[in-house]
Amino acid sequence: MKLRDTPSACPSLWRCLPCPPGELRLDLVLTSGQTFRWWESSPGAWTGVLGGRVWTLRQERERLWYTVYGPEEGDGDGDGSLAQAAAPDGAETEQILRDYFQLDVGLPALYRAWGAADPLFRKVANDFPGVRVLRQDPVECLLSFICTSNNHISRITAMIERLCQAFGRRLCCLDARPVHAFPSVSALTGADAEARLRALGFGYRAKFVSGTARAIAEGLGAEGLRQLRTVPYTEARRVLCALPGVGTKVADCVCLMALDKAEAVPVDTHVWRIARERYGAVLAGKSLTPRAHQEIGDFFRGLWGPRAGWAQAVLFCADLRKGQQPAGSRDQARRSRGQDSCGDKPC
Repeated sequence: MKLRDTPSACPSLWRCLPCPPGELRLDLVLTSGQTFRWWESSPGAWTGVLGGRVWTLRQERERLWYTVYGPEEGDGDGDGSLAQAAAPDGAETEQILRDYFQLDVGLPALYRAWGAADPLFRKVANDFPGVRVLRQDPVECLLSFICTSNNHISRITAMIERLCQAFGRRLCCLDARPVHAFPSVSALTGADAEARLRALGFGYRAKFVSGTARAIAEGLGAEGLRQLRTVPYTEARRVLCALPGVGTKVADCVCLMALDKAEAVPVDTHVWRIARERYGAVLAGKSLTPRAHQEIGDFFRGLWGPRAGWAQAVLFCADLRKGQQPAGSRDQARRSRGQDSCGDKPC
């Protein structure tokens, strides 16, 4: 099936909700290393998987337009199935989007508060409005960020795509591109899961992905992982850090982007450098130790308040998109939150 990327082309298949650019910028949020399942299917239109369904999103002035693709049907050619665009079912789909983008959180007021507390934030934020933190599925977020150590966004995106194709349920085919759901925990617990992941190019991360999937299946379960949303930040991070391949940085990413811990500040060597060079933070030691990680998080929480992780996401996005950097610096910035040199150790 051909993507219907323009609401005016088939208005009955699109719905919209009020959403000014100051509240959300799709082009910034969906490319800033928070998620790896969206692609720009045509200029200004973003297609991806959310809640086990395939969506296309587009912003036009003060509105966020969206359409959802229904179950695939056989195309009769023996080479796969095609998605059928379906009219979104109103309140349910709108609520999924509101929850995913956390649209109940008023962003402009937060920007003003962060800018009042931090002149550096104020200087950067004017050019990067609408950067907000996603509220993702905890299993998908956790397993995805395990893949980010010693990695960069484009490579992580390709790895997650291979993971979904190999282990996930097929959802539909768009413009000859098969689209799959993120794998369930049970799909990644087979005896051959690690070997299959290594064959897909996951390297040492294969044992961490399969090992964490088994640990979840045999312990918390997917629902228990989701219930970490209700416990204090330090407790959620402690539980996550007990899983294979999960260190403080990955745990903080999951706490922030999936478990409602807005105070979590993911720290990699890039953020560590920002804290030292731009903010003059006095930190212990000359390397990113657990103590330094805690001190950096505490420093930014003291500066930005209870949603410090959201403020840090704005600066991270700005640094990622900074066009005036030399190529080498941009390459370094494009490394996602997994850029630490962790080797075989959890990040």
